Amino acid sequence: MKLGMVGLPNVGKSTLFNAITNAGAQSANYPFCTIEPNVGMVSVPDERLEKLAQIYSPDKFTPAVIEFVDIAGLVKGASKGEGLGNKFLSNIREVDAIVHVVRCFESTDIIHVEGSVDPVRDIETINLELIFSDLEIVARRLDKAQKAYKGDKSFGVEVDFLKRLTAHLESGLPARSVEIENDTEQEVLNTTALLSAKPVIYACNMSEDDFSNGIEDNENYNKVKEIAINEKAEILPICAAMEAEISNLADDEKLMFLEELGLERSGLDRMIQKCYELLGLISYLTAGKPEVRAWTITKGTKAPQAAGKIHSDFERGFIRAEVIAYDDFITKCDGNMVTAKEKGLVRSEGKEYVMNDGDIVLFRFNV
Repeated sequence: MKLGMVGLPNVGKSTLFNAITNAGAQSANYPFCTIEPNVGMVSVPDERLEKLAQIYSPDKFTPAVIEFVDIAGLVKGASKGEGLGNKFLSNIREVDAIVHVVRCFESTDIIHVEGSVDPVRDIETINLELIFSDLEIVARRLDKAQKAYKGDKSFGVEVDFLKRLTAHLESGLPARSVEIENDTEQEVLNTTALLSAKPVIYACNMSEDDFSNGIEDNENYNKVKEIAINEKAEILPICAAMEAEISNLADDEKLMFLEELGLERSGLDRMIQKCYELLGLISYLTAGKPEVRAWTITKGTKAPQAAGKIHSDFERGFIRAEVIAYDDFITKCDGNMVTAKEKGLVRSEGKEYVMNDGDIVLFRFNV
């Protein structure tokens, strides 16, 4: 999974990136500090994997990972090449989802590129640049569909949808919020590769006081929350400065720090959960002495395709999957696979089996 972190200059984007990846990206109080995108790999926290590691003492421990890309700050006119616009747009095309960092805190020490703090304006600035770029793409596809329609009337649905999508974009709304009426329209949207159709998490960068006093008291946060609901996007309250402060703490100190603020998990953990929900992702697990590992798949993935994540031969020669739910393995079998088989909790599943989050699996195959 590849997530692109975007935002206007000086909203705390690189500070947040540094905190959650410990990658040491440069961070300074002036625009375009980030020119080439910084990349950081982050392990996905999973207590289930930790427990399995305790049981098997594996030679290798491999959690799922997320790749974060810190993309250069954007300014108006990016779609026309202003600032680092062309580079920004090309970097966005490569990510699975966007983490849009929005400044919701006031500070006289950190200069906002627009001179004032207004998250609604900031969101519109970036959304409009993505929309301007998308309008050019939709226009080209519409022209092609209209020509095809002259000889094949089945293109009528595509033509009508692209016209409606154009009007939607021209009204300043991102493609992800357009109403989809049938499978054909969904297929057209999926294959048009629009920037504003990418899933988005609005990361509201707030002050530590906001978390102490209650985030709902922050008017800027509430404004972003309303936008997120209308756009079918996710929202995540976070404090980049606080995340930077706790990123170097020991686990027990970090826990105490979060408890004082009434938080159960760090901003990174909450962001990862949002990303999984947004992209419809789950994890299945493989466990044994050689390796304990988490594999990320899309909800609804069937067993052979899940096996293909490990190796294409597993999918090609798939015979069956031996599956036990993680909770059953721990609570009913005390983490003992022999006991699990004796109790009949290890199921033999075929090609039509749809994987569940937390399945512990052994794939049988023959090539």
